[in-house]
Amino acid sequence: MKKTSTRLADGRELVYYDSRDDVVRDAADRRPLDPTVTTSQVRRDPLLGDSVAIASHRQGRTYHPPADECPLCPSEGDRLSEIPESSYDVAVFENRFPSLAGDSGRCEVVCFTSDHDASFADLSEEQAGLVLEAWTDRTAELSQLPSVRQVFCFENRGAEIGVTLGHPHGQIYAYPFTTPRTALMLRSLAAHKEASGGENLFDEVIARETREGDRIVLDAAHWVAFVPYAAHWPYEVHLYPRRRVPDLLALDEAARTEFPQVYLELLRRFDRIFGEGEPPTPYISAWHQAPFGALEEFDGVSREDFALHLELFTIRRTSGKLKFLAGSESGMNVFINDVPPETAAERLREVASS
Repeated sequence: MKKTSTRLADGRELVYYDSRDDVVRDAADRRPLDPTVTTSQVRRDPLLGDSVAIASHRQGRTYHPPADECPLCPSEGDRLSEIPESSYDVAVFENRFPSLAGDSGRCEVVCFTSDHDASFADLSEEQAGLVLEAWTDRTAELSQLPSVRQVFCFENRGAEIGVTLGHPHGQIYAYPFTTPRTALMLRSLAAHKEASGGENLFDEVIARETREGDRIVLDAAHWVAFVPYAAHWPYEVHLYPRRRVPDLLALDEAARTEFPQVYLELLRRFDRIFGEGEPPTPYISAWHQAPFGALEEFDGVSREDFALHLELFTIRRTSGKLKFLAGSESGMNVFINDVPPETAAERLREVASS
């Protein structure tokens, strides 16, 4: 992998990741951009104890542009985009309309390919491996920023999810705090460790799923994928490396090599859940990594106790119908799932590649 860092016209960082070492990335951003001005704030809710990003400048962000005005496609002639080069493998840049910025963290956009009409599932194993390298490198870089506590790599796919740019891309949020979801896992991890005399809750979850087997979706040499026992979403898969590690940086070479094959297969199965002729399945794909720094607020738990994993889920519950977060989910954070996890796992095994 070759990494090339440069700057856009308004000062934001742009990083190219290339499979070939002989690629030269020296195209300048020719747009007359003013310096980026953000008004992002992080405010803490005194009752719930969580944090909310207030980012009013995002109201003016690009919204469903036509394909020939896509800001994530390569620049071509007089059509100038966020990517000055005429082609690219993987490109990462600071979001022009960030939810988090400055002392409140950082937001980046990850362009998986220059092909506007592709999806992640269309990538080759080599291309998917390069995206993994980019995620890993960005995690390493962002974790060094003084304001950053946790790095979150994710992809929103599909208009139903709220995606406003059709080009295949994901995002990285570098939070200045430990996110509520991660804090919940860490508290459960700490409580279980104390109650069991030192056993790891993540290890026990994976052991249970492997032992029972009916929720296993994909069983590979270095990764295991399953629908969790208490899945929140109609079709939800958790993907774990078999060797527990706290973050992407700690994956060994064997797991890195096998990941593209496993992940691409999962994404392709998701597109086949609802049968032939159905539109692409909307999904969210989210990496869960341990926060950086000490975890003193979680008694007896270290970063090494956390288990890196990827969560992949869709809000589509059946053909033409979405799972909405209504009263119970949005008002009380109590999910009601219409699809039994065992049924979802069976369907995801049925649609395996031949």
